[in-house]
Formats: sequence, structure tokens, C-alpha cells
Amino acid sequence: MTVRRLEKAEWGPFFNHLSKTLLGAQVEIDVTSLAVGAKVQANWVPLIGLVYDPKDDVIEVALEGLDHLIRAPRDIHIEEGNGLLASIDILDAEGARQNIKLKEPLLLPPPQP
Repeated sequence: MTVRRLEKAEWGPFFNHLSKTLLGAQVEIDVTSLAVGAKVQANWVPLIGLVYDPKDDVIEVALEGLDHLIRAPRDIHIEEGNGLLASIDILDAEGARQNIKLKEPLLLPPPQP
């Protein structure tokens, strides 16, 4: 697996595609920050949707029973290999790192021109 940084212009299309592809996938969200330390926000919960709203500058991770918002994301990295997505790591403006792990890696779409 390798880690790749997503450019901000990729965020919307990337998350829109994932929302369609990942429906029902089991995810875990780990949050690490100076304010809270390290904690598990969600432990293998079915995903409903994952979108980036550029107007409000927020990433919404909709899970069964939980709506997790990441405000003012600053940096996004994805862990991928052999065409599979394993995790998404998001750093917000306050320095909190939020890692969204997939229980089973997802096949990524081919790059678009």
C-alpha cells in the first residue's frame, strides 16, 4: 500500500464516487488530537455516504446512527495499493487527524482524464 495526497480539486468528485461505491461498507473512524487524545469515533459501522461540501468547507461522513462532520479539512491522504482503497486520512484546521478505515479495501475507479 502507498499513501497519496488528494488535491483539493479532487475532493468533491472523489467523495461523490465513494458515496455511491461504499454504501453499506463497514468503516472505523479514529480521531487523534491534542484536545481529545486518541479515540474511536465509530467502530465498524455501515457507511451511508461520504461527501465534501465546498460551500461550507465540511466533509460529512454519514454512518448508520451517526453523522460525523469534519469542518475545515486542510489535507487529505488516501492509502491505496493494487487499485484498492484501504483508508482515508483527513487533517482539519485545528490539527485533528481523522482516519477512516475500511474493513474490506474498496476497488478504486480508473483515473478520469
